[in-house]
Amino acid sequence: MASKTWLITGTSRGFGREWTQAALRRGDRVAATARDVRSLDDLVAEHGDAILPLELDVTDRDAAFEIVGRAHQHFGALDIVVNNAGYGQFGFIEELSEQEARDQMETNVFGALWVTQAALPFLREQRSGHIVQVSSIGGISAFPNIGMYHASKWALEGFSQALAHEVEEFGIHVTLIEPGGFSTDWNGSSARHATKLDAYDPVREAAQAKRPRGRKG
Repeated sequence: MASKTWLITGTSRGFGREWTQAALRRGDRVAATARDVRSLDDLVAEHGDAILPLELDVTDRDAAFEIVGRAHQHFGALDIVVNNAGYGQFGFIEELSEQEARDQMETNVFGALWVTQAALPFLREQRSGHIVQVSSIGGISAFPNIGMYHASKWALEGFSQALAHEVEEFGIHVTLIEPGGFSTDWNGSSARHATKLDAYDPVREAAQAKRPRGRKG
């Protein structure tokens, strides 16, 4: 099986790290982005030149274009682009601040959009490639207390479905992944929480009682 070149965002933990390790184990090459590339030191020590750690905040459009270009130049190709970077914003709709709402969309929607746009010229030129968008069960259904997260994933689903039709002619495939409940850090230290309003405590408690543990969204 011919080796592939991957670009995966959000590789410091969770699914991004697991996919990075899996690709490296099968002999592929990975441009692995993270906000703190020190989290990838152990993978560099184990896999050497097969992994290229790249510092990236996906909300920075110019940086996204620069990093994708560096990855392509370094490896000479891009075959699979995985937009995994993202986080969960918790809070009832009334509780969300403007900044919390905007930040959620900036990372989960625009971050994926910028990386996708940066990769497309390379994939179009080679007339092949695969863009993998990491959505969630929360991209097709909705639950209390994570409404803004759902909004971001529904937006990701919408532009990705349109994209799939737009790039089919160029031999580029687009896949949406919609995980259910997994034991990741999605609702742990990587999550953000709005300031709670006491009025919603009964609703919050009822929702928490019904919610399966470990749900990714």
